[in-house]
Amino acid sequence: MCPWCVIGYKQFEKALAALPGRFDVAVHWRPFELNPNMPPEGQDLREHITQKYGSTAEQSQQARSRLSSIGESLGFHFDYFDGMRVVNTFQAHQLLHWAESHDKQTELKMALFKAFFSERQDVSDADVLISAAVAVGLPETDARDVISSGRYADAVREDQRWWLDREIHAVPAFIFNDKYSVLGAQEAETFVRVLTKLEAKAAA
Repeated sequence: MCPWCVIGYKQFEKALAALPGRFDVAVHWRPFELNPNMPPEGQDLREHITQKYGSTAEQSQQARSRLSSIGESLGFHFDYFDGMRVVNTFQAHQLLHWAESHDKQTELKMALFKAFFSERQDVSDADVLISAAVAVGLPETDARDVISSGRYADAVREDQRWWLDREIHAVPAFIFNDKYSVLGAQEAETFVRVLTKLEAKAAA
């Protein structure tokens, strides 16, 4: 649900591309729900933004235009449309938790970002989630079972609490080597500086 998470990750990718071959990077996505109490039917995006942040319709439109422009510069298309809805993502997080053990987590995360922001799909819908999983090479039967059984629900809730206990109350938040944090969708140059500092610390 967080457009700035897409942008932040794309900026991080850009930083890595500017430093080719210098880092052995493993990316792990942790669960964070912007709206954990979002009902199954979701909520109209514009209504939600007004209610949650107090933004006017004009401010909301300006923010979407800015996001779209930044996204295009990074190779990601935001397709905001009338009637777009914010939805509950807890099942999606369970699927992402499972995908990590198959080394498909980032691929699935990007597929879900694309489904929601670019393709007008409802990522709270089980069939949409399963389709995204299959598209990145995950087994359909297992994906369907992950969602229907809810067997990772407790693990996801525990992971969410772990990060909240460490004062991560907003996203995007990037944690490097489990101890250095960069908050917000920073520009690629910021990530380059952080990575370079980490490299120097490791060599010291």
